[in-house]
Amino acid sequence: MSDPSPLADAVDEAAASARAEGRTTLTEAEAKGLLSAVGVATPEFELAADPDAAVDAAERIGYPVVAKVSSPAVTHKSEWGDGAGVAVGLDGPEAVRRAAARIDEAAADRGIAASVLVESAVDVDAGTEVIVGGTNDPSFGPVTLVGLGGTFTEVYGDVAHRIAPVTEREAREAVTSLTAAPLLSGYRGRAPADLDALVDVVRTVGDLLDASPEIAEIDLNPVLAASDGATALDGLVVLSEADGAGDAEAGDAGGADR
Repeated sequence: MSDPSPLADAVDEAAASARAEGRTTLTEAEAKGLLSAVGVATPEFELAADPDAAVDAAERIGYPVVAKVSSPAVTHKSEWGDGAGVAVGLDGPEAVRRAAARIDEAAADRGIAASVLVESAVDVDAGTEVIVGGTNDPSFGPVTLVGLGGTFTEVYGDVAHRIAPVTEREAREAVTSLTAAPLLSGYRGRAPADLDALVDVVRTVGDLLDASPEIAEIDLNPVLAASDGATALDGLVVLSEADGAGDAEAGDAGGADR
């Protein structure tokens, strides 16, 4: 298990704005900042205040990029704003400008404050989408889960749970117990996923839950398990009710999505 003090400190830093604003849900940028701080890989990203800043961010990151709405009021991004919440495969400045302007317009129409999260595009066909997450359960304490991720999570329900913190052996057994485990081993000519990297993500999530009881739920979906590592493409972190008064747009609540 990792030293709990740095992990708890990382959670405190990432959650500071949410607590100050009475929120229980971290924004994607806050969640990814937390993940980066504890060693979980995420795509390179920047927050932009307007379309011009979004283009500048994309130029620094390098094309292609993805643009997403970033607001405490929005957690289920792909369905928000009649599809404006997520734009993928943006390969030039005008495409980024249009996507960012659409986010700005949708936010203004709904009367919410929003920024644009611009991040490096990742080829999801290069690996297998996995969900890694967990909860601080009132009865069982910290519990981690790993399973088939992306759009298949709710369809197949192929997940394994373990009490946190988890050892390297426990995390690996959870991964290999999945019905979808053969997909990670190199299926139909695809390169095998880096299981060591995926196991590290499972262990880190378990350590976060164990070190920080104020995390009610953490949901990394998807984590792209590829031959060169495991990358969290999206993340949702929910704090316990004691740490926040609630979120501004309950109707947009939902699992993390890209």
